[in-house]
Amino acid sequence: MLGSTRGTLTTDSRRTRVLACGEQPGPAVHGRPAEVDDLDVSGRPLYADVPDLDRFFRPESVAVIGASDAEGRPNTGITRQLLAWSERVGARLHPVHPSRPSVFGIPCSPSVADLPEQVDLAVILVSDPLPVIEELAEAKVKFAVVFASGFAETGEEGAAAQARLAAAVGESGMRLLGPNTNLNAFEEFRTDLDGPAIALITQSGHQGRPVFALQELGVRLSHWAPTGNEADLETADFLSYFAQRPEVGAIACYLEGLKDGRSFLLAADRAARRKVPVVAVKVGRTETGARTAASHTGKLTGADAVVDAAMRQYGVIRVDGLDELQDTATLLARARPPRADGVAVCSISGGTGAHFADLATEAGLRLPTLSAAKQAELHQWIPEYLSVANPVDNGGHPVGDERGRKIIDAILADPEVGVLVCPVTGPFPPLSDRLVQDLVDAAERTDKLVCVVWGSPVGTERAYREVLLGSSRVATFRTVGNCITAVRAYLDHHRFVTGYRSPFDRAPRLPSPSFRKAQALMRPGQQLSEHTAKQLLRAYGIRVPREQLVSSAAAAVRAAGLVGYPVVMKASGARIAHKTELGLVKVGLTSASQVRDAYRDLTDIARYEDVSLDGVLVCQMVERGVEMVVGVTHDELFGPAVTVGLGGVLVEVLRDTAVRVPPFGEEQARDMLAELRGRALLDGVRGRPPADTDALVEVILRVQRMALELGGDLAEFDINPLMVLERGQGAVALDALAVCR
Repeated sequence: MLGSTRGTLTTDSRRTRVLACGEQPGPAVHGRPAEVDDLDVSGRPLYADVPDLDRFFRPESVAVIGASDAEGRPNTGITRQLLAWSERVGARLHPVHPSRPSVFGIPCSPSVADLPEQVDLAVILVSDPLPVIEELAEAKVKFAVVFASGFAETGEEGAAAQARLAAAVGESGMRLLGPNTNLNAFEEFRTDLDGPAIALITQSGHQGRPVFALQELGVRLSHWAPTGNEADLETADFLSYFAQRPEVGAIACYLEGLKDGRSFLLAADRAARRKVPVVAVKVGRTETGARTAASHTGKLTGADAVVDAAMRQYGVIRVDGLDELQDTATLLARARPPRADGVAVCSISGGTGAHFADLATEAGLRLPTLSAAKQAELHQWIPEYLSVANPVDNGGHPVGDERGRKIIDAILADPEVGVLVCPVTGPFPPLSDRLVQDLVDAAERTDKLVCVVWGSPVGTERAYREVLLGSSRVATFRTVGNCITAVRAYLDHHRFVTGYRSPFDRAPRLPSPSFRKAQALMRPGQQLSEHTAKQLLRAYGIRVPREQLVSSAAAAVRAAGLVGYPVVMKASGARIAHKTELGLVKVGLTSASQVRDAYRDLTDIARYEDVSLDGVLVCQMVERGVEMVVGVTHDELFGPAVTVGLGGVLVEVLRDTAVRVPPFGEEQARDMLAELRGRALLDGVRGRPPADTDALVEVILRVQRMALELGGDLAEFDINPLMVLERGQGAVALDALAVCR
């Protein structure tokens, strides 16, 4: 959109909305007024308040609308569970039912208006919650939960009903969980466990069960937020709240979709600032998974490559399985920050150590070779014929004396070792029992991470059940794969948060001088010609070849003389997307006669293909460099997303790209290049000099600025190829495609 119709995004009391041009930002997130500085240059929020959910999780009074004690009724079981939960948290429960004098011996109110006190939390068990919401608003209830299904997860009609529900909640000042949620928030949590806790967020109650069951292994859980369809309260709200809680050591999430991409990123940013790890299973990697998730929750799943990149930008650790979610969240909640990033492996079998080393190294973990002095020290207790370079093969853990503990202590004392892993493929008492006890004792006295992989398929052994699970200082795994995944996440997380600087603090808030020039070039609903698209690049300071747009063969010859031979000639028109395939590009022209012939050929092909031209471009020929692509797409969740990859005519075949969601800084732009499989081409291969990666990074950042400022107007944008020249010589955009929204 252009001119006075161009909107900006800001936040109201709960969600992002569009402001018409000239309208001032209204009240922002949860009662905090929105200031101009809270919005980036695209009008999207840079700040979100943390909702006060204390009275949701620990209310003083609870109303149950539709309460029942009649045997065989579904509401009876729910009422019974809520009554037990209310007693545990010290809340007064008030049943509400129009025709029952009491429920479970508690006096029953006929309506919300008749409640004996203002309540903190109302649980709605009726099938049509909308009229009840309006009554609760009158009673100034703080929170409500809607269990009923049949909303956005069912299709258009359900989505309309959910929109009406959300609008009523938005006007009320109340906060709502659901609809299509369950009782997980009101489970019985163990109170006899200590240490940092895991807080759990799920969009499917059943998928959170394995994490909740960790309490049976001695892992503390503090909260469970089953967000359902997220008509109001969403994943981002709970993520922000849990990140502020002092008892929370890690946040575990099962996500099917995100209600709002920017809200999620602001919440993840808050967790990153506070160094709270977030581990998430996010479905939607495949088309089938994305379709199923949408039908389940009615939320957007987002293009998975963009979701994945956005999570990595803000340090969210994405895992695939619920078992990985359990193990990784547990390790991150409990473990202290690493003293070093080296991983040492100690085993009673050389084969076990070698196998683990292969898998760990392949996963990117660093297994440093122990120094000669350290190896000599270990050989005091381990026979000389066994390798102790790392992995350490002790040949069988000493059972009857102190040598076993000395071996473990010596490895942990190495300054390069931050993690010690001991894989036990199967129990072998008494050797394995003594090994486990020595590891637990050593873990209690060190500030380094000690991990054990207990590979027994039985899991009933005393060494596992009582010794390992009885220690919160040893991270115990049942599989090698989960151990490696968790250790890698642990090291990556602490590396990430140590250097984390929020991109929202540095995000541009005011348009650049380039914006007005660029805006004048936009044509709503149209694809721009290459010539106009390159003018867009020039407006943002991105270098393009010397070129002229001509409309006759004679003008083409004059332009070639001014540009300098050899030249490239290309047809330029708003509807041309793939010029090479149509034969609308002529390369390496070295004479006036070739230029005249090329002009005639290009215009003849355009007439034959029924392609309208605004002219023919006569361009400087840039030959030597690395062909890259830098582009912008519009993601339905996150808005503009910037892509970089190997370019040229094979870009769609190679599919070697990296993605980031603005705002991001130079470090993230360089990380994009590091992710490319073809990164070595930029470093120089087969005698080629290194490419000017500094110039490439600068182009990425300038394209990001364009994406932020024109995000509402630009549906798609590509520079392909961007020729990255030798180091120090810059980068040149040889072609560009721009499609306006």
